[in-house]
Amino acid sequence: MTVNEPAHEPIAAVLCDLDDTLFPQADWLAGAWNAVATTAATDYGVAHAPFLAALHEAAAAGSARGGIIDRALAAVHAQAPVKELVATFQAYRAPRLTTYPGVVKALATLRERMPIAVITDGDPGVQEGKLASLGLLDAVDCVVISDRFGREFRKPNPKPFQHALATLGVPAHLAVCIGDRPDKDVAGAHALGIRAVRVRTGEYAHVPDVIEPWFTAPDFAEAARAVLRIAGG
Repeated sequence: MTVNEPAHEPIAAVLCDLDDTLFPQADWLAGAWNAVATTAATDYGVAHAPFLAALHEAAAAGSARGGIIDRALAAVHAQAPVKELVATFQAYRAPRLTTYPGVVKALATLRERMPIAVITDGDPGVQEGKLASLGLLDAVDCVVISDRFGREFRKPNPKPFQHALATLGVPAHLAVCIGDRPDKDVAGAHALGIRAVRVRTGEYAHVPDVIEPWFTAPDFAEAARAVLRIAGG
């Protein structure tokens, strides 16, 4: 793991992504898709097992594409009100989720030295529910959900990053952003002069870099340890 600059500004805050950075989003999606398939079966007579398999297959083709429920229904030649199934997806709350190994300790250790903000895209209720299921609502100083400003402000839009920095009272050049998405976390941070650390976890682990990150780490816990070493911790 090589840091791509010989000299370092102090580090005064850490911004981090949520999905596939702090926990495997696939765990949440498994429960959410099962809830959707159950509603489709119970209320609209769609065969549960084939539809659930189609949902997973459509999601595996790329969650950023959207239209997963529509494509899954078409795949099993079934009809059901997509709006109602989307509402089921958004209403799903996981009873419990587990972070990647070492994340809880890493957050606590980082927070002893500096404030932490989570910046995440998605439905606010869904994203807050994930944090609650992970037990992380009180583990950070600030949670910024870009969709509160509007879907057009999702990362890499600068607004959620700027809001987090303003809330923490830290300038961009003294912050570090840790995330898994090269096109969202790394690109969005880099555009504002925030040092970006890419972690190789989750759906986008093998996607090529869009912009070279400050450094790359195998996971959040290792990224946090490196940040603390650089910060002199």
